[in-house]
Amino acid sequence: MFNPGIIGFIFALVVVIIFLYNRFIVLRQRVKNAWSQIDMLLIRRAELVPALVETVKTYARHEQDVFINMTIARNMVEVAATVEDKAEAETDMTKSLKGLFAVVENYPELKADRNFLSLQNELRETENKISVTRKFYNDTVQKYNTKIEMFPNNLLASLFKFEKAEYFNLSDKATRSIEIRKKKIIDKVESEDKTKLS
Repeated sequence: MFNPGIIGFIFALVVVIIFLYNRFIVLRQRVKNAWSQIDMLLIRRAELVPALVETVKTYARHEQDVFINMTIARNMVEVAATVEDKAEAETDMTKSLKGLFAVVENYPELKADRNFLSLQNELRETENKISVTRKFYNDTVQKYNTKIEMFPNNLLASLFKFEKAEYFNLSDKATRSIEIRKKKIIDKVESEDKTKLS
């Protein structure tokens, strides 16, 4: 009544579908795990910034633009939701930190401050960890995205709505987008300050 060849084929097809589906789940979970590692380090980095800024402020009170940029950059990191937004915010944070460290060069006594040196070393270690973790994340995303795009995986991926993951890349394009947002925040702060003075 039932052809054993057809039953065997259907059984094999079901096993392959289950195997591929589970493989997608494993890869997607690896991407999520890798992202959570980056996110944890980005949060740690953002937590170090206020202490670093406060230490620098004690020596360089007239460098308000640098402090404002750092505060805005940190706030942008905290509100960024997607991988792309995080990448944009991190690009701006990196630029702001470079500006802060450029200011530090003008203050030899600050460069010798134990608290500052400790924070700087911790920040450097966090930056290195972010770099390594970002590479791991992007490698994991590449494996996942490749799996989704390959035939016959792409048929199953589209059937079960597996979508490509975003890479975590820092870019100049992201910086331009951040600059526009930062200007809006600065304009809002300045208008609030003018309102308070009136």
